[in-house]
Amino acid sequence: MKMQAEVIREGELEKRSDSLFQLWKKKLVVLTKDSLSLFPDGHKRAKGKELGFGSILKVDCVERTGKYIYFTIVTKDRKEIDFRCPDQSCWNASITMALIDFQNKRAIQDFKSRQEMEASAGQRWKYKSLPRAQ
Repeated sequence: MKMQAEVIREGELEKRSDSLFQLWKKKLVVLTKDSLSLFPDGHKRAKGKELGFGSILKVDCVERTGKYIYFTIVTKDRKEIDFRCPDQSCWNASITMALIDFQNKRAIQDFKSRQEMEASAGQRWKYKSLPRAQ
């Protein structure tokens, strides 16, 4: 059974479709510390699409018009997903901050793992280089 992640923010966002007409479709969005989940038709009952922060490169192309903020999520495989939200909702900032927090935590974990590997490699070298008692 999968643990429920702590919800940072939940609400409505519009996503541009990949279809020929590129229509804006409303999605129920759930932001957690690890991902952004999109649910069609505003229902969590339906199968949602999860964008894990491990697969997201950045939030880009922020543009303000009178009514909306437009932004793009760029995935590590260079796919661009366009969103818009009402000007005052600041969804782009919430997603960006959660992504930065995730990336910082991952960088710290990677650094600690490297330090531990180097330390254990140093210990092995130290024991191999000790002179043997006769």
